[in-house]
Amino acid sequence: MKLLFLNTLYAPHIVGGAEVIVQSMVEGLQRRGHAVQVLSTGPDAGLHSESHNGVPVLRAGLRNLYWPYGGQRPGTLRRLAWHALDRYNRGMRDVLAQVLAQSEPDLVVCHNLAGWSIAAWDAVRAAGVPIVQVLHDQYLTCPRGMRFHNGRQCQQQCTSCALLRRSHAQASAQVDTVVGVSRYQLAALVDAGYFAYSQRYVVYNCAPFAPWQETPAPLPERRPLRFGFIGSLTPNKGVEWLIEQFQKQSLDASLLIAGRGEATYVNMLKSVADPQHVHFVGYRNSSAFFSEIDVAVVPSIGPESFGLVALEACAQHLPVIVSTRGGLVEIVRDGLNGLHCSPERPDSLGEAIRRLAENAPLRQRLASRARESVASMLSIERMLDEYETVLQHTLLSRGVRHGSAIAVSAL
Repeated sequence: MKLLFLNTLYAPHIVGGAEVIVQSMVEGLQRRGHAVQVLSTGPDAGLHSESHNGVPVLRAGLRNLYWPYGGQRPGTLRRLAWHALDRYNRGMRDVLAQVLAQSEPDLVVCHNLAGWSIAAWDAVRAAGVPIVQVLHDQYLTCPRGMRFHNGRQCQQQCTSCALLRRSHAQASAQVDTVVGVSRYQLAALVDAGYFAYSQRYVVYNCAPFAPWQETPAPLPERRPLRFGFIGSLTPNKGVEWLIEQFQKQSLDASLLIAGRGEATYVNMLKSVADPQHVHFVGYRNSSAFFSEIDVAVVPSIGPESFGLVALEACAQHLPVIVSTRGGLVEIVRDGLNGLHCSPERPDSLGEAIRRLAENAPLRQRLASRARESVASMLSIERMLDEYETVLQHTLLSRGVRHGSAIAVSAL
């Protein structure tokens, strides 16, 4: 197949798990003999061609007010204007139309559309090419992509999001196939009225950086227990909740926090943390970080589309405490490979921390089951097999539009 992959960013520009998965998918399908090309946005005007790990990559200068990934945060009004232009970006539609005319792909695989907007669907449909849309976040219902605002999960779409996403659900009807990276992620969009006529699938992400280990690493020499968080230091990740609940337990243990965030927010977190027990270790490689801790904690208070960190932690034989938000519970099952906690019950996180700190047999039992419980998710080849099936089925069904939604299929 001749495939064009569309995403907001592409390596080496990586801000989250979506970029990691897109790169793994593209390079993997190229190894399998498919002709692949990537089109992403970039900070420089014009259309620039390059190669990354042997993959042909086009980077299109973003036709909006600014490049959002340069490290500076514009003011509120400027950000609002950016999102207003991103509701339907005709300039980026024209860029995509030009690339489609030149590359003539068999199929376009859309991932994150921020910067491209849903205008991308119109460009692809006008070219007569089938569309597969992979859902990594809530961008189609929320410009911020996370349904999280003012420190809490949005239970319903706010007025500004409704205005900026008006007609998006209707436009999604032209997508041939939609793939959710979790059952939660797919259901969230379908329940909101999206993809009424699309073929629907769930394909779980793989864990491309999880090293293969047949057995858990040897137990460390006697030392205080180490709990660990790794990820973006942003309010939706629940780090402040974690620090509060960890310190409330007064344990002979330490909490390691790895990741980066805006300086103001990170400084606030440090101001409430006891430096004797809570250590900010900066940006770390996840595999190396997991080898230094005994329990991983993913305390998200905003919904997680999937939870790649939780999967990687299980792959390294760690028990994992996760919140019940989003797709995390599809990876970590309470009492099997970790424990659940709920932001609706703030003390439930502290209770889970205390249980694992005081009950070594429970901790060891969860750790012993961790990797086996997620083994089917880990393989890159499994993910590639499932995406190949989805893409081939989409091509075979080309031109066939469904009159009603079909059931979710987990491949």
